Amino acid sequence: MYYVAHRLFAAHDRSLGALVARKLADQAGHDAVFLPFCDTDEEDLVAPVKGRRLFELDQIRLRTVTGMIAVLHGPSLDDGVCMEIGYAAALGVPVVVLTTDFQTYSAGEQTDRWEFPDPLVEALATRIVRVDRLGKSGEATDRFDAFAARNAAQVELATTAAVNAVLTASQRPRRLPVHTVARPGTAFLEPSPYAPYPTALHEAALTQVSAIVAPSRFTARDSLVAARSDWDAALQTEFLVLDVSGPESPPGAALLAGAAVALGRRAAAFQPRPTYTHAHGREPNWRNLMIQYGTGARVGGPQSLADWLAS
Repeated sequence: MYYVAHRLFAAHDRSLGALVARKLADQAGHDAVFLPFCDTDEEDLVAPVKGRRLFELDQIRLRTVTGMIAVLHGPSLDDGVCMEIGYAAALGVPVVVLTTDFQTYSAGEQTDRWEFPDPLVEALATRIVRVDRLGKSGEATDRFDAFAARNAAQVELATTAAVNAVLTASQRPRRLPVHTVARPGTAFLEPSPYAPYPTALHEAALTQVSAIVAPSRFTARDSLVAARSDWDAALQTEFLVLDVSGPESPPGAALLAGAAVALGRRAAAFQPRPTYTHAHGREPNWRNLMIQYGTGARVGGPQSLADWLAS
């Protein structure tokens, strides 16, 4: 089963996801591809708690995938897609990340450049397919038609390359990541790049655990090596404390939330100022529903974190 992970909230994003799924199905078979929103019948689905039901349906599929194409673009990465990438990566599923974004990222003007705002995405991807230049306009003469055609050609090329990449990667023997048994009494604290380091959380956590581990990839000389080290360190701790502050849950927090679900690790989302999203027939969500139901708790401050750790 192949899984197409993509942003869901606008028609053009869903259309791109459908294009990827169609091309993949043409080669792998119609029943071998799962496309969220489409295959969960999200618009017409009726359930007592619709968001939770959608999470459950997606998780059932994630447990069975042999390959994933994840579509990511822009400086604010979709947190649901990142969560799905983290889930797949924790199970050793090959993940091909597709982007037509022409931007790359870094922590400073002269430091290493990353393919995405968080180097952890690059560290977990089996392959990144980046097609960042417009294609040819073909026969179009009107400048707007020509520009649209050049974008369509770019997307076509990128999609074809991603499909070929995931089919090739999924044929190789799966090499499961080696996750040692979580060390009791340890916690990994993933801060948000949009907020100051939560020192008060750190101090509150130390009242309940023996050691706090924090990431190093944003300041290390070799960010990719550090990103892999952060991933391994996080999955060797008993608790994951994920600061999801920001316009969307930061990529690192979302990736680790997915891994926590896949591996059955305890994870809490720290969000001191929740904002809610609303969709037809769905309960209010304080973050992307994949994050809301992929973490075991939402904590708003130091005391609630200490209480969660002690529970």
